[in-house]
Amino acid sequence: MRNHGQDTAVISVPSTPMTRRSLLDVVLFGSMAGFLVSALYPVLRYLVPPAKSEPVQTSIKVGKVGDLPRNTGKVFPFNDKPAIIINTEKGELKAFTAVCTHLDCTVQYRGDLGHIWCACHNGHYDLNGRNVAGPPPRPLDQFKVNITGDEVFISKQT
Repeated sequence: MRNHGQDTAVISVPSTPMTRRSLLDVVLFGSMAGFLVSALYPVLRYLVPPAKSEPVQTSIKVGKVGDLPRNTGKVFPFNDKPAIIINTEKGELKAFTAVCTHLDCTVQYRGDLGHIWCACHNGHYDLNGRNVAGPPPRPLDQFKVNITGDEVFISKQT
């Protein structure tokens, strides 16, 4: 077969043997690149938070009605934060987030005071979650309490 007027050019690259110096340059560059990657990877993993893999629950079973005597409280985990359920002196069940709005300390129910108390900076909340004394700037988030049979469920209010 003929080429019909088209000339083909062949490009030749001269081959040069690798010297010891160029081999050492490649090895040194590779080791420096590996060191930088191994040093920067943990820093980048720290700065970029991982994606949440747990589903967010909107409701959780806390226990049975008889598990919580009157004038007591119980702290329990709800998603990734603590929550508190209180059985008041009158027998009402109330639930709130157990994270103080001042500096995120965990609050507790004080039966002797009849309200919710934060031990970190002496913050006080009434049984409706409103801040009544101390440094907390805002009320606690309240949850809805549902009783199904003899089981108590807590859910986020909409």
